[in-house]
Amino acid sequence: MDIVSRHRMMLFSGGANPTLAGEVADLLGVPLGALELSTFANGELYARPAESVRGADCFVLQSHSDPINDRIMEQLIIIDALRRASARRITAVMPFYGYSRQDKKVLPREPITARLIGDMFMTAGADRLVSVDLHTGQLQGFIPKPFDHLTALPIITDYLAQELTGPITIVSPDAGGVKRAEKYARRLEASGLAFVYKRRDPDRHNVSAALDVSGEVEDTDVVIVDDIIDTAGTACNAADLIRAKGARSVRIAATHAVLSGPAVDRLKNAAVDEVIVTNTLPVPDQARELDKLRVLSIAPILAEALQAIFMESSVSEIFLGDNV
Repeated sequence: MDIVSRHRMMLFSGGANPTLAGEVADLLGVPLGALELSTFANGELYARPAESVRGADCFVLQSHSDPINDRIMEQLIIIDALRRASARRITAVMPFYGYSRQDKKVLPREPITARLIGDMFMTAGADRLVSVDLHTGQLQGFIPKPFDHLTALPIITDYLAQELTGPITIVSPDAGGVKRAEKYARRLEASGLAFVYKRRDPDRHNVSAALDVSGEVEDTDVVIVDDIIDTAGTACNAADLIRAKGARSVRIAATHAVLSGPAVDRLKNAAVDEVIVTNTLPVPDQARELDKLRVLSIAPILAEALQAIFMESSVSEIFLGDNV
């Protein structure tokens, strides 16, 4: 008996960012897989694929947004359901990797929660992970299975190249982000590179102070690049300091717009001309009133990467090596 093998791609979305999932599905030319998602009276989550997934190459896209614990759990449950339904391969697509900043010990007896999240996805049945602009690249080493690290750098730099015509200085808001800033500077052929001396309080979350700038920013268009804007304290402190140093314009560019707590008010009052983010996370309602906010779609990058994974071709070639 001859058996014809069918290599079938299926894309599923959790409830966090259906708009992004729909964009990716349209670009891939596949419909979103049907899911039954519900919540029990006690808050427990339920997920069940509403069609056969047997032998399919399944991708589960979920942004780890607020409420982050529910979003992570929902994705885990979907993966578990697909595994038990005999999916051939399951790829967990998390544009924003939850708990990624808890990747090392700073104080005694602290957890390394970024590793815990990876272990949970492996236990649930994920065969591969995909994420965008990890907080630190070392997170890939926490996972024993393939981990594709994508970057929004091409999308953001293409936009900046159209907007900026004068001399550009790329600034990292702390010493740890200099490698990221170097990639932006190379893509934009920037005339300068700088970083901000930052002091963080190890006993208080989301509290930092910008002390000084290493590098020349005077009379240039400055772009502060980071992976995450959470409460916006780091970015706004850096922007105010750089503006005081004589920058001609100041922009903040970051992949993940968490925008929690006082972020919107801080950005509204900061000496910033524009805030550029992507839609790896759904933009909070309160941020939509921020006139200086520009949201770019990450869907083309995700679609191209998922197509490469499905076709067993190179993902790194898409980014010319900038995703490592």
